[in-house]
Order: sequence, then structure tokens, then C-alpha cells
Amino acid sequence: MAYTDIDKPSDYFETVLYAGNSGTQSITSLDFQPDWCWFKARNNTDTHAVFDSVRGVTKRLIPDNTTAEGTQSNGLTHFLSNGFTVADAGIVNQGYNYVAWNWKESADAGFDIVAYTGNGSNRTISHNLGAVPKMMIVKERDNSNDWKVYHHSIGNGKSLRLDTTAVAADLNTVWNDTAPTSSVFSIGTLADVNISGEKYIAYLFRSIDGYCKVGSWTGNANDNAHMVYTGFRPAWVMWKKTSGAENWFIVDTARSPFNPTKLQLWANDTVVEQTSGAGASDLDLLSNGFKPRGAGGAMNGNNETYIYLAFAEQPFKNSNAR
Repeated sequence: MAYTDIDKPSDYFETVLYAGNSGTQSITSLDFQPDWCWFKARNNTDTHAVFDSVRGVTKRLIPDNTTAEGTQSNGLTHFLSNGFTVADAGIVNQGYNYVAWNWKESADAGFDIVAYTGNGSNRTISHNLGAVPKMMIVKERDNSNDWKVYHHSIGNGKSLRLDTTAVAADLNTVWNDTAPTSSVFSIGTLADVNISGEKYIAYLFRSIDGYCKVGSWTGNANDNAHMVYTGFRPAWVMWKKTSGAENWFIVDTARSPFNPTKLQLWANDTVVEQTSGAGASDLDLLSNGFKPRGAGGAMNGNNETYIYLAFAEQPFKNSNAR
């Protein structure tokens, strides 16, 4: 059984749903002041949008493409003690339904946001995670370069791209073939992570018992797939096949409160909310993990590897089955 000091996951992560009104809206239902907000229209092909407290309000990045950071005076305009304020910048359009995933930056909750400036040479970057990062997402802010993803399950010699379906690539110029430590992470000379004089943002995660899990599983091409243990009932799961071209699937219990979770969005694409076909990429979210419900390559190809990031609805020690 996984025990945790985080008895209330919603103090650090929460999903909110809202309807756009083409005007200024304040969402005030969170139990914390968010530091990272990720938005997507559920019923329209508008791009994803992410804002964070380190880069500051109105500074938008787009996970589904390589676009440089844009300043939008009418984007996310305020981080509030219990939510955020947004204006008409593709995240409050009339007639659109939205999801916003929200995180609080905290070493106790295994999440750190790091801004740095590139120097074009192999180097290390300090962080405040307080432990070894298990997953990192890095984006150059000034130019149209790829989002790079480190995941401990594929090692420091490989990287993924958040903005595409591409397989894990073997590039020593990304992480310099060096594993992160409890105080620094390493970057190479690739433009995506280290152009001299250019600005970057990095989102770092580690596993926290009962709250966050950075892990992987291996598929068996069977409708009775392996159960993936997290130690908590997930509220949000993002996963990606690393050995083949597949989407970055995202499910959450706000949009899909009942099993199986069929309503998906893809981090790498602007598609509207998808309903998985014939169970090809359904998940059952359980009191202590999740279980793929399909035999297809999206989540359960034979001997295929899948990496994931998950956050808790409740820790296993006080969790109920769904």
C-alpha cells in the first residue's frame, strides 16, 4: 500500500471544465493558486495553450506545435488564489467547452518549473525538485523548435517530442547522454534545448507516493491487459507509445467520470475530444492504478513500451473503487 503526506491531491492538481462566453472569465473553483495551466477546447480544433507563473501571465506556448512563445494580453491574465482569469484568446470562445488542467509548483508534490538561457555548449541546469526528475518537458521560447521530453523509462540517450507522434529518438545532443541528479539536469547542444542566448522553459516531475507516478508498461496485445499500479486512483493520465508512432493520449475523471474513460484529447494534436473506437484506447481507472481495455497499438501492442505521467484523485490508502 502506498502511503503519502499528500492526503488531498486537489491541493496541487485539479481539472476544471467551463463554457466559453467570449469575454473575461474568472474560474475560482480550485483549492490552490496554480502555477501551470493547460487549456484545450473540447469541441473545437483550436490549439492547446499553456501558461505558467515563471514566464508570467499572457505568455502562451502551444504543446501541439513548435510555435515560439506568444504574448497575448487577452490570454490568461491573472493567477488567482483559487484559480485564474482568462480573456478571449481562443480559451473562452462563445459556444466552446473547455478543459483546464492545473498544477501547483511544489517540491513536496514533485513538480518544478525551471527557466534558463542557452549557451550552445554541453552544460547542467540547476533545479529545485529536491530529488531526481523522472520526466522533463522542455521548450525553447524564442523560436519554432520542438518540444523535447525526457522520461527515465527510455533513458538519457533518447528523447520524445510532445508536439508529434514520433518514436523515441536516439540523440546524445539532447540530454548529453547524462541522467539528471537531485540538483541538476544535463542538456547538450541541440537547438531544441540549448541555443546560445535564447530562453527556455522546463517542466520537471518526479513520482510522489500516493499522488504522482512517472512510469511505463509493456503491452501484451490481449483484451485482458496488464494492470498498471500507481498507488492511487488516477484523476489524470497522459501516455505515449515509445516504440512506435502514436499520439500523446490524455484522459481525466472530470471529462470521463465513469469507466471506461473514453473521452480523450491528444497533446500533440488540435483534434476535438475523441471517443475511442471499439475500446482501442480505453482505460479503466482503478483505486490503485489503471488498466488498458484494448488490444491495439495505441496502448497495448505486443511487447510494445508505453510511458505515462499520472496524478491522483485520491491516494490508495483512502481511495474507493470507481
